[in-house]
Amino acid sequence: MIQTASRVAVFTESVIREMTRLAAEHGGINLAQGFPDFPAPAELVEAAGRALADGYNQYAITWGSPRLRRALAEKVRWFNGIEADPERNITVTCGATEAMMATLLATVNPGDEVVVFEPFYENYGPDAKLSGAVPRFVRIRLEPGFPFDPDELRNAIGPRTKAIIVTTPHNPTGKVFTRAELELIADQCRRHDLLAITDEVYEHIVYDGAEHVSLATLPGMAERTVIVNSISKSYSVTGWRVGWAIAPAPIADGIRKVHDFLTVGAAAPLQEAAVVALGFPRDYYRRLAEMYQRKRDTLLEILHGAGFPCLVPAGAYYIICDISGFGFADDYAFTMHLIKDVGVAPVPGSSFFHDPAHGKDYVRFAFPKREETFDEVRTRLRRLGPGAGSARAATTARRAGG
Repeated sequence: MIQTASRVAVFTESVIREMTRLAAEHGGINLAQGFPDFPAPAELVEAAGRALADGYNQYAITWGSPRLRRALAEKVRWFNGIEADPERNITVTCGATEAMMATLLATVNPGDEVVVFEPFYENYGPDAKLSGAVPRFVRIRLEPGFPFDPDELRNAIGPRTKAIIVTTPHNPTGKVFTRAELELIADQCRRHDLLAITDEVYEHIVYDGAEHVSLATLPGMAERTVIVNSISKSYSVTGWRVGWAIAPAPIADGIRKVHDFLTVGAAAPLQEAAVVALGFPRDYYRRLAEMYQRKRDTLLEILHGAGFPCLVPAGAYYIICDISGFGFADDYAFTMHLIKDVGVAPVPGSSFFHDPAHGKDYVRFAFPKREETFDEVRTRLRRLGPGAGSARAATTARRAGG
């Protein structure tokens, strides 16, 4: 019998995608997987149709359509303050997921260590392991502002550390790393000659005056940072799977080689359509953030009303809630109750921690949803019963300022 490779056999399936399947199976509202249930911008859909009709149906250049790479270079120049050569620094990939994997495979050797902030997007642990690396975790505390201990970061770095992964705005917490926090990370990268890999897919989705800062813009970081991003979240097309990595030329060369053998290239017509998205007026991004802030506030109101203690995110489109007051054994048991008996699907918090026990008191809800969806969520959460979790919710809401 053919055996599964050992590095793959130790992984479980994606919990986020599992919750999506269970929501569909039980007729639940999917607040687990982070995708909109409203249409993508009409101009973008029309551009995809034109690209198909215009014959963009064969392979694009492996590392990306020249038009898209030029558009990306212009976009990161005016928004992020980054100078990127379309020919030397930018690789278009099959979503940010592939960009992250290709970067790790191109830069990390077996036995190297990679620092990951946790809770983390569930792919990062497996990504590190598939690349042969050993992840080292630094805790983001689940309290207002989502701070981390600088000493814990310093202590996580050792002689075998190769890279630090930074996600800002952060999934799953919604933390937006401050400039001061990024300066601290940059200092460690410069001091120990480390690579920074920054996942910035939620860069335009920030609230309450929060500012997105690209780590690559800090002194001495342009030559040691790989930026991972995609069109998925900013333009509501998570299914298109068009992403990119922006890296110093020697690193970009390695990423391109890995990318070529992983996927050959992202979908050619969707790359051409993405050029239209990157040319949207700058006011588009202000309106996007305002829309998501309204959705955030709506779901916070619903969850607080149902007895959930919530931590208020400053970015991205997720809300972390404390479920310890509901009386269930752990996050998975509570999630199954919500899906099967209440009809609403979150993600169990344990999927975002290397030690599941650290996440057993939490779940994550996604809020890129229509008002009609929120109305139904409000109705269904009434099935939790009066006062469910309310004492704990009131205490945590006061502590969180929410």
